[in-house]
Amino acid sequence: MVRSMYAYVREAWKHADASGVADLQWERMQVWRDEGTVVRVDRPTRIDRAHALGYKAKQGIAVARVKVHRGGRRASRYVRGRRTAHMGMRKKTPAKSLQRIAEERASRKFPNMEVLNSYWVGEDGRHRWYEVILVDGHHPAIRRDPHLSWLAERGHRGRAERGMTSAGRKGRGMRRKGIGTEKNRPSIRSHANRGK
Repeated sequence: MVRSMYAYVREAWKHADASGVADLQWERMQVWRDEGTVVRVDRPTRIDRAHALGYKAKQGIAVARVKVHRGGRRASRYVRGRRTAHMGMRKKTPAKSLQRIAEERASRKFPNMEVLNSYWVGEDGRHRWYEVILVDGHHPAIRRDPHLSWLAERGHRGRAERGMTSAGRKGRGMRRKGIGTEKNRPSIRSHANRGK
């Protein structure tokens, strides 16, 4: 059986410790920590994952690496005579996943492009990094592409902000169907947040 190059790359990432990818990743993260929050990269770090999610090496497509702070949201301690447990400082968590936050940051950085998808590339104790695939729907090369031309339609404007990407749909409870998901559609908020 003939295996593609992407199969070997996927396997190397799956068994990162044995293949030496973990050491390479650790070295890369030393550099990534000093970079900005949203950085455009020349080529994807995980080429197999990028291709599986729709990346093509052509004009009109860009990849950005986004750094997101891990953990819950940090609320300030207010000066009141209350119990620490009731102050709501440590257990405040965002309603979105970190991946969805990363997609929104990339979308704001590149306002002429739409987020196609994103994937995880690394994390340490403080940060998590995602690479976001961005597509310029009005570029002639994209308009000619039958697999990507749909991004030029008006209904796909602001995909990341409206939760229409894969990570966004998961956060909105759209992945599951059937019994138990009656209050997820048309939206979580339309059913007084009882869907999740």
